[in-house]
Amino acid sequence: MKEFWDQRYSQKEYAYGETPNEYFRNQITSLTPGKILMPADGEGRNGVFAATLGWKVDAFDISTEGKRKAELLADKHKVNIHYVIGACGQITFPENSFDAIALIYMHLPPAFMAECHRQLVEYLKPGGVIIFEGYSKKHIAYQHANPTAGGPRDIDMLFDIAQIKREFPSITFTTLSEEEIDLQEGQFHEGKAMVIRFTGKKK
Repeated sequence: MKEFWDQRYSQKEYAYGETPNEYFRNQITSLTPGKILMPADGEGRNGVFAATLGWKVDAFDISTEGKRKAELLADKHKVNIHYVIGACGQITFPENSFDAIALIYMHLPPAFMAECHRQLVEYLKPGGVIIFEGYSKKHIAYQHANPTAGGPRDIDMLFDIAQIKREFPSITFTTLSEEEIDLQEGQFHEGKAMVIRFTGKKK
C-alpha cells in the first residue's frame, strides 16, 4: 500500500489538488485555532490549510512522497506542519491532547478501521471537535459510472451511517449525513460521489 501512495504522490502535480476539501474548509473556519491532528493527510492540502488559519498541525501518513509534497506546499504558504511517516496504530500521541481531528477520506481495511477510530478519539480533548468525510458504501455504484470519482473498490472499506454511530460512540454529532456531492479535487476525485459527512464533539 505504501508503494501505491508513493507512486501516486511522486508526480509534480498534486493528485487531489492543492486546495482543501470543501467540507473540511467550511467546518474548520468556524472553529477557534488550537492543536489539530490530521491522519492520512497525503500531500498536505488540508493540514497546510489549517496551518494558514493559525492551527498547530500534527499530520501523519504512510507515504514518504506525501510528506515531501506536503512540506513543499507548507513552504509555498509560509507555514509549518509537523508531519511524520507511519500508519494509524504505529503513530501515537498523548490522550486528550488535540482540540480537533480531521478524517478526510481515510479508508482502511475493516480489520483495522474500528480500532483506529477508537484510538484517534482518545487523542481528542473532551469537547474537542472531529471533522469527517469519506465515501459511502453507496459510492460503489458511482464508481461504475465514473471511475475518476475515486475511492476504494472494496465495499468493506467504505462507510455507512450505522457504522459511524457504532465506531464513534463517544462523539455527540452536530451534523451527520449521507450526501451526493460533486467532487472537484484533482484528477482522482472528480465527478459525482456519495459520501458520509459528520462533525461532532467528544463527550
